[in-house]
Amino acid sequence: MSLTVRLLGTSASRPTVERNVSAIAVVREGETLLFDCGEGTQRQMMRYGTSFALDDIFFTHFHADHLLGLIGLLRTMALQGRTAPLRLWGPRGGARLLRRAETFGNDRLTFPVEIAELEPEQCVARAGYAIIPFAADHRGAQAFGYALVEEERKGRFNPELARALGVPEGPLWGQIHRGQAVTLEDGRVVEPATLVGPTRPGRRLVLTGDTRPADSTVAMAAGADLLVHEATFGDEEAARAVETGHSTAREAATVAARAGVRRLVLTHFSARYSRDAGELEREAKQVFRETLAARDGTEVEVPFRDA
Repeated sequence: MSLTVRLLGTSASRPTVERNVSAIAVVREGETLLFDCGEGTQRQMMRYGTSFALDDIFFTHFHADHLLGLIGLLRTMALQGRTAPLRLWGPRGGARLLRRAETFGNDRLTFPVEIAELEPEQCVARAGYAIIPFAADHRGAQAFGYALVEEERKGRFNPELARALGVPEGPLWGQIHRGQAVTLEDGRVVEPATLVGPTRPGRRLVLTGDTRPADSTVAMAAGADLLVHEATFGDEEAARAVETGHSTAREAATVAARAGVRRLVLTHFSARYSRDAGELEREAKQVFRETLAARDGTEVEVPFRDA
């Protein structure tokens, strides 16, 4: 089951020649989720092959560089004849702004827009996984990060041992894999523990949005397979990061190290690093080696740990 992260926009505050503003597409087994929708996001979706057939957009907060692209995206969806509802999620206080985006201009949408305001750690449950918002620390704004947390998976079924025990291939194998004991024709009872290994963890993906380094991020990202963390500035602008409610690349790497994540992707770079964010990647790697500074279009596959 695939899980892919596509960075559609990696610039902070404003677009540059090389980078668009914030938007991240997450594709899980063909289902697309969009996190933030900065100006020009629909153009980036076209450029990088992201489907418009998505049902959910999650906003980390409601500063303009994370929101303005929604107006155009809604109109394009209507022009394409969309009729399915679109769900918009975000922190408390966002409904008023999102309704303005829905009604902006004279065009009428062809589909309903459903808006939900979330509280930190209010779980949005889906089949096989959940989206969990958590509090970020961004200049006093009501701001979230989000974690995509998959359910535990069944243990591996041992077909060779099943055949050796005389368990006929077919429905009985499925029953055993679902945790049900089966009785064979000769009266023997085969318990699931005999043929099914221990449960296996699902994947955990964490996206911070805009934030200072935060204990809430460390807690939510503990043991995560991938952390996508903002890194607006380098070491020389550490004071500016504090002033504006952002993080340096080194601070993002420290969060990743504290949380014990497997990989770190940096995004949301100040325009001064637009052409080359290599300096930020080098600073982060001094703390956490498995770091990548993203570019627009960067795609990261999130594999199972036992893959």
